[in-house]
Amino acid sequence: QVQLVESGGGLVQAGGSLRLSCAASGRTFSSYYMGWFRQSPGKAREFVAAISRYGSSTYYADSVKGRFTISRLNAKNTVYLQMSSLKPEDTAVYYCAAASSWYSDRVDYTETYDYWGQGTQVTVSS
Repeated sequence: QVQLVESGGGLVQAGGSLRLSCAASGRTFSSYYMGWFRQSPGKAREFVAAISRYGSSTYYADSVKGRFTISRLNAKNTVYLQMSSLKPEDTAVYYCAAASSWYSDRVDYTETYDYWGQGTQVTVSS
């Protein structure tokens, strides 16, 4: 089992940047594939980005490609989401998630992930 705690959210102006962190504890961090999702009020949770166990493969939603970067540092049991050129539509609660296994064509499915953090709020003002 793994516990996930997100941090780094906040209020930022459009065009600004934020870096989210997700610290994991429990089982060996490198055993897990990691993902970031987000959810706005009244909307379903949506995929943002994912990274393989050792960082060799990354995946992004079209809406964030070129603006967001996912990375991980297994020595620190942490996964990051660097967000740049933020837009008001990026406003949401951001969640990190861990998967024990996955299929590369399902990294954007919430059902793929076994563990979830509590989320961190990101608000982008126009």
